[in-house]
Amino acid sequence: MTVLFDLNKNIIKLMKTSMLNLPSPSNLSSMWSFGSMLTICLFMQIITGLFLSMHYCPDTEMAFNSMSHIVRDVKNGWLLRSIHANGASLFFLLMYIHISRGLYFNSVKLTYTWSIGVMILMISMATAFMGYVLPWGQMSYWGAAVITNMLSAIPYMGTTIVHWLWGGFSVNNATLNRFFSLHFILPFIILMMVMAHFAALHITGSSNPLGMSDTDKIPFHPSFTIKDMFGFSLMFIFLFSLSTINPNLLSDPENFIPANSMVTPVHIQPEWYFLFAYAILRSIPNKLGGVLALFSSILILLILPITNKSMIQSNKFYPMNKFLLWLFFMNTIMLTWAGAKPVEDPFSSLSVIFTLNYFFYFIINPILYKMWDK
Repeated sequence: MTVLFDLNKNIIKLMKTSMLNLPSPSNLSSMWSFGSMLTICLFMQIITGLFLSMHYCPDTEMAFNSMSHIVRDVKNGWLLRSIHANGASLFFLLMYIHISRGLYFNSVKLTYTWSIGVMILMISMATAFMGYVLPWGQMSYWGAAVITNMLSAIPYMGTTIVHWLWGGFSVNNATLNRFFSLHFILPFIILMMVMAHFAALHITGSSNPLGMSDTDKIPFHPSFTIKDMFGFSLMFIFLFSLSTINPNLLSDPENFIPANSMVTPVHIQPEWYFLFAYAILRSIPNKLGGVLALFSSILILLILPITNKSMIQSNKFYPMNKFLLWLFFMNTIMLTWAGAKPVEDPFSSLSVIFTLNYFFYFIINPILYKMWDK
């Protein structure tokens, strides 16, 4: 026992030492704090979700009432539920900023770190989608029905996969149970992947605003721990302000109505952080084509380490690429806006244009790098 205790003590000491003394570029800005902010946010989601699961009942007859019980009867349950729901929005906001920073400063050249990060994004989206179904309101139910039914577009075995996922011939009690189980376990898988993300980053080292392989390195502590603590403070102030002052700001009003399979909402839409992908899905008239475009909109990020052949690891020195990237960011925001609108003109036509522009970026960007480097 003494040997095991000493071994664990030495491992913890080594981890602390390697983290605090990690050689980091001296010119890192506050944009490099979002990774650590995401880690804290993930832990917060796991902890609040654990306490919520103690009172939640994954049954179609009781799920909606159990959410009401948590908010109304459980001590500080309204705060736990609000922090967990709004924390998901904060998590994706931070993640999108983190990815945007990686695109701007060409962190895609850190191949393994970037690839693991994209996989974390995909699993996080799956986890959030399953969590959105759990309140069992109108939008939860119909969102689950619409999104899961997309898999039926897969040739030959699509319908079988959908029925297996549902546990029947429609979204039912078995579906809710499966989504609850997966929503509970997937965050721990994300946590393991985050550790792999950190390990890959520590092997290659962080990028920096200038994109140079500089030798000017300083220990991570105390300079960057102070920057991170400042970021944590802003994050908590924003989250607790939103969760206490206007906790339902980002909630869909339809989700305050119990799920009813006989009444379809006028306009079905997912949470705001899925809207850009939802707009891409709706812009393709073919069902299979829409599903492929939806998954491609995320998976296409995996090809960037292969297509990006820039000589310098920063867009600061590539004016045309920097301009194109800002257009890409604006286009993604417009896709989010279009995804929240009804499926009618001019929104449908605009969604097609924004979708083409979205994928056009990944084609023209590598060409501009080659032209500029020549």
